Formats: sequence, C-alpha cells, structure tokens
Amino acid sequence: MLRSVILAARRLPGISLQANVSNSHICAPFSSEAVQVVIKRNEKVKERLAKPAWLKAEMPSGENYEKLRNTVRSLKLATVCEEARCPNISECWGGAKETATATIMIMGDTCTRGCTFCSVKTSRAPAPLDPMEPDNVSKAIKEWGLAYVVLTSVDRDELPDQGSAHFAETVRLLKERVPKLTVECLTPDFRGNQEFIEKVAVSGLDVYAHNLETVKRLQKRVRDYRAGYDQSLEVLRYAKQVNPKLVTKTSLMLGLGEEAHEIEEALQDLRKNDVDVITFGQYLRPSKKHRKVDRYYTPEEFAHWQAVAEGMGFKYVASGPLVRSSYKAGELFLKGYIEEKKAVDVAKA
Repeated sequence: MLRSVILAARRLPGISLQANVSNSHICAPFSSEAVQVVIKRNEKVKERLAKPAWLKAEMPSGENYEKLRNTVRSLKLATVCEEARCPNISECWGGAKETATATIMIMGDTCTRGCTFCSVKTSRAPAPLDPMEPDNVSKAIKEWGLAYVVLTSVDRDELPDQGSAHFAETVRLLKERVPKLTVECLTPDFRGNQEFIEKVAVSGLDVYAHNLETVKRLQKRVRDYRAGYDQSLEVLRYAKQVNPKLVTKTSLMLGLGEEAHEIEEALQDLRKNDVDVITFGQYLRPSKKHRKVDRYYTPEEFAHWQAVAEGMGFKYVASGPLVRSSYKAGELFLKGYIEEKKAVDVAKA
C-alpha cells in the first residue's frame, strides 16, 4: 500500500520524492500531506464506476420521433422521456403509429420535492397549473395516434388537492377523445390522502402506477422526506380497493445499495397489497449532484429478479438495465392484457 502511495505521489506535479524500495523496507523523505493527497485521489478513482457496455442506448431519431417531439414543443408539453433523460426514448417514440408510446408529465416541469435520484427541477413554489393542459394533452395524444399513454406528474404539495383534480380531468378528456386508448397514470403519493387517490383511481384510467423506488431501508436516503415505504404501499392498495378493475403497477431501481433479502422483502410486501406489475431497472446517476451508483447489475442479475418476481405471482414483470417504470414492451403487453380482461368481463355480464 505504502509503496503504491509513494510511486503515485512521485507523479504528482510539484512533489519530488526520493525513494529506495527494497522488499518491504522503504526509505523516503516525503511529507504526510503528499501521502494524503494521493490517498484522496485514489479514493476518487475508486468512486468512479465504469459504465458497462450493456447500458448504451440508441440515439433518438426517425420520422415518428420527430413528429412526437415537434408536437411536444408546439403545445408546450413536458415529457418524462426528455425531462428524466430516459434511455428508451428512441425505442418508445420511434415506433410506428399505434405502437409508439409516450410518457407525458403534467402539472409543470418543476417538483416540490427533492429526491436524491431525480433530475427533475425542484422548487417550493412552482408556476401555477396551466388550465388548458388537460385539453392540450388530449389533443396531442389523439393527433399522435398512440396505443398506450402514460400520464405522470411532478409532486405539487403546495396545491390544496395536490393536483389530483387536474390529473383526473386530463384522464377524462383523453378517454372522451380516444376511447380505445389505454391510459396509465404514474401518480405522486398525494401524501397518502385517500380522497385524492380515489379521485384519480375512478377517473377512467386503466393502470394505476406509483413507484416504490427502492427498498425499505433506503427510503429516507433516496426519496424526499415526505415520501415513505408504507405510504406508497397504501397508495397502491387503496387505489385497487376503490376500483378493483384497475391494474396496479410499481417500479424498483437497483444499484442504490440494496441487499438481495431487502428486494425479496419489497416484492413480498407488494404482493401482499395485490400489486399486479413490477419493473426493475438500473439506477443511473443523472449528475454529480445526485446519489452515487452503488453498483451496476448485470443482465443475468436482472433476469434472476424477473424470475423471482414471476414466481411470486406478479402478472407481468419487466426487468433489465435500461427498463424504466414506463417501458414500451411492458405497455404493449399491458394493453393486450387489459383488452382481454375487458372482453372476459363483457362475456360474464
């Protein structure tokens, strides 16, 4: 250890060392300050994890991608695909008509919370809601000809109803203008307020999603202090209680420092609350200001957790390094599942 410190220190600008290294005997007139500098530099090197090859994504391009992006700009809409720098934007936006999917972020692009993993802007006092947004969103989705859309939002803790009425109105207009559209809502936790959860759950959506994000132990380190493990589980449970026809969905990021037994505990708790769908994805650090990646999971490890979750009874599991909560392959599967479920219900009636 000391030998490597000395050899590294000799390469530092402004530091001159004379060292005579023989077996374990070291004789060198160097300062403790120089050693500390080298140790700190070595520690920084260790902190930087090389990003594996399997985390490379395609650059977004294509006619349909350009069409969706131009509509987003013209109607001043925000998408999680862009705001959260999703690596799957090319795959999701680039699909042909009736297969492309998108995640629209309503209620502005500024969140009242500050989670350590998220790149979305934060403020205690975001701009007021745009009253025309529900109308603009429904027009855009109709124009795009999407098969599946995900509506999500920033947290708006400063609003009396935390934006739940705005969320519900957007769903209502979407279903009115595009009846065959499958709508997923990836919602905030509404601070656990059942009135607000119900308002969205009965608005006409097909999939009620709310992300648990990480295991129980890491909640306070990863999420804003107003979020919580038990609160998120209760959101998912109550949404299905007030609307049993809903498919409920959540997501876990891996690579934050969680242990295997903690992932299993989270899966068990989700199934106890009758959650239907789960996705696993690799946590990727948005910037140096955000929480560091603890480690990168291999594709084989993601396959393992998919098998574990499927064995526990989840109706659908998407698991992979670049999988995100809103993921095209999963969305198209869910659309087929929901349509089949509706057909069964009609036959029974």
